[in-house]
Amino acid sequence: MSAAHIETFLQKVSESFTAETFVKLTLSNKRHKEADVKNVFVKPVLLKQGLRLNFVYRHLTKDITKNYDAQESVLVLRDLLTNTFSKADLFTTEADVYFTIYPNGKVNMLNKKPTNSAAPVVSHNKEKKRYVPGESIYLTELGITTAEGKVKADKQDKYRQINKYVEILDNIVSSANLPDDFTVVDMGAGKGYLTFALYDYLTNKLHKHPSVQGVEMRENLVQLCNDIAKQSGYDKLQFIQGTIDTAELPHADMLIALHACDIATDEAIYRGIQANSKVIVCAPCCHKQVRKALHPQNELSAITKYGILEERQAEILTDTIRALLMEAYGYKTKVFEFISTEHTPKNILIVGVKQTDFKEVRKEKLEEVGNLKKLFDLEYHQLEKLLGIGA
Repeated sequence: MSAAHIETFLQKVSESFTAETFVKLTLSNKRHKEADVKNVFVKPVLLKQGLRLNFVYRHLTKDITKNYDAQESVLVLRDLLTNTFSKADLFTTEADVYFTIYPNGKVNMLNKKPTNSAAPVVSHNKEKKRYVPGESIYLTELGITTAEGKVKADKQDKYRQINKYVEILDNIVSSANLPDDFTVVDMGAGKGYLTFALYDYLTNKLHKHPSVQGVEMRENLVQLCNDIAKQSGYDKLQFIQGTIDTAELPHADMLIALHACDIATDEAIYRGIQANSKVIVCAPCCHKQVRKALHPQNELSAITKYGILEERQAEILTDTIRALLMEAYGYKTKVFEFISTEHTPKNILIVGVKQTDFKEVRKEKLEEVGNLKKLFDLEYHQLEKLLGIGA
């Protein structure tokens, strides 16, 4: 085997990398059967340090990824072709080069017309879809972004959370068969991060004509949000002062309550059911009502001996009963984690979409609730109480 042939091939690799015509390279036909590595796949990648070659070492049970600059890549490839593999297929926008080292030491290098006429995209990470543009008046006024539209370093988690909310609500809107001019009520809107982002997305991205209302107890936040809505030109977005249980609401096609504390979540779900809302979305916060009343007299009592486990059990039981009661009243309900606990510990979302064939309360769901209450020796659940059912 002539080392000169390998150097000629490596020269082609180096030149294509420099000219940015390199598409990909595959190493195969391992020389020794006992070798664990099966193939090596190489492609260009753009890192903070500049353009590099990304090597993926394919093993039987795992892949190992490494990135090298031009000089390092040549050294690595020289070693791999000398000791590990006998075949290399190089693809560039100018030619395909097939390099083979035969068992008898003979070397063949075949050039063919290029399979790929365009250079590859070399971004390291796939660009994530942004549902909320950073260049928005409301994000700047709410302190999420700078005047130039750049997300502030200490607001990255909040911005990520807002995007995830809107992504989820986008999927819900598309599946709930809502009219273009539907009404959204955001209960306990706070500073209105989601309220603004949802209105922006529905209006400017989906080109719908929703009316969105935020309900907030604190007068100063209501005034602030209405001022920002006016600055943003959002004429069908308004905020009113009130509480979840008493605020006068318009007809709500979609009712949202994010991080409403303890029984406020039950009050929001109840108002959505009473309004016959087509969609109810809640992110519960705190579960004090059930936790204080959780005193099982059976084997489950062991769970309540440990504070953190008692708290988690109360959360699971509270939200399970909420979901079952929503199903009893005709909502197809899902409970899921909407964002990693790395960004917020309040990460459970309860989503209910009203089914068009609903006619009467489903008694089997109420029986499931009753069985859970009996099992945990729970006297009542607040949503059940609001609905006027149960013990």
